Amino acid sequence: MKTTGRRITKIVLTGGPCAGKTTGMSWIQNTFKRMGYTLIFMQEPATELKSSGITPARCSSMMAYQLFQMKLQLEKEEVYTRAAGDIARGCTEETGEQSSAASIGRQAGRKVLIVCDRGFFDNRAYMTEEEFEEALRILGVSEEEKLLSYDAVFHLETTAKNASVYYGTATNAIRDETPEQAAALDDRIIAAWEKHPYFRIIENLNGFEDKMRHLVAEIAAFLGEPAPYEARRRFLVEYPDTALLDALPDCYQEEIEQIFLHAPENEEIRIRRRACAGDCVFYITRKRIINGRRRLEAEGRLTEREYMQFAGNADSDKIPVHKTRYSLNWKNHFYEIDLYPFWKDQAILEVPLRDEEEEVMLPDFLRVIREVTGERRYEIAVLADRHKTAEQ
Repeated sequence: MKTTGRRITKIVLTGGPCAGKTTGMSWIQNTFKRMGYTLIFMQEPATELKSSGITPARCSSMMAYQLFQMKLQLEKEEVYTRAAGDIARGCTEETGEQSSAASIGRQAGRKVLIVCDRGFFDNRAYMTEEEFEEALRILGVSEEEKLLSYDAVFHLETTAKNASVYYGTATNAIRDETPEQAAALDDRIIAAWEKHPYFRIIENLNGFEDKMRHLVAEIAAFLGEPAPYEARRRFLVEYPDTALLDALPDCYQEEIEQIFLHAPENEEIRIRRRACAGDCVFYITRKRIINGRRRLEAEGRLTEREYMQFAGNADSDKIPVHKTRYSLNWKNHFYEIDLYPFWKDQAILEVPLRDEEEEVMLPDFLRVIREVTGERRYEIAVLADRHKTAEQ
């Protein structure tokens, strides 16, 4: 539940088959981390059970399986909520020891966002009303109290509705449902959640990227945050004073590794590792041209083991790109400064904007060489080119 004291918010990201949930998680991570949120992602219980060998077919009945899944959901949410409270306080519950003074200062106003990959009421879409009511009785759960335990619910519409060209292509997962079945399941999931007081449906209207922007904009509006950035401008700057950056209060540093993988024609696949304060997050991004015109970009999280496995398929024509990124808020504006090991006298400054007409304010402690927005030679794919990088 959302609490003013500790600033903990719990939301659900749900949707029909092939709706873009995995990519949505990545957009949420990237957007709200920049706004100062600590993100906690709770994996879908069904994925854990099925990958462990606990499937509906092996259980005595679908009802028995759903009870296992719902019980796991309840227990995980309790653990994650307690952990979020601990993180918001900035101490370790096991030892009771406080963090360093500097760390406590940074964490004192920490905003924690729990993102549930599906929630308790998703199970309702696979049960009759009688079965669901019986499950509530067995588990000792009040429907209204459980519904209100989530602060907001965001439903991504299946691409089987109004975007069938994308259905089954957004991820590598094999889809069992036909588009018609996927659309029907999407409707049942909507019906399962529609009683929630803050329930939003993210439809397929103007393409997949617009759908993701709509998602993060809806979440930002709920959280009372400014609309997320939609445009970006890039500048070549002189190598900054890193000691000055390290001393800034609203600035954090992370190390990023990006590796391009072998990919079919008209497709780009890359993996990224982002490390900050001892924590590592791993991503995979696929960009694909559909029908020679439409571009589909899907991004998802990886485990460290999966990252290492994918790295074994690295494109030998491209070098792994390592960079140090400084993300900072300066006079209520957000900036990213990327430092590359092959540049000793320059760096890239990226300025996210809420629209293309927004005036750009540049930090006075950076010396701008020139704007490079749209210049391909400064794009990451070109910087990764083994031969061109040697010329830098």
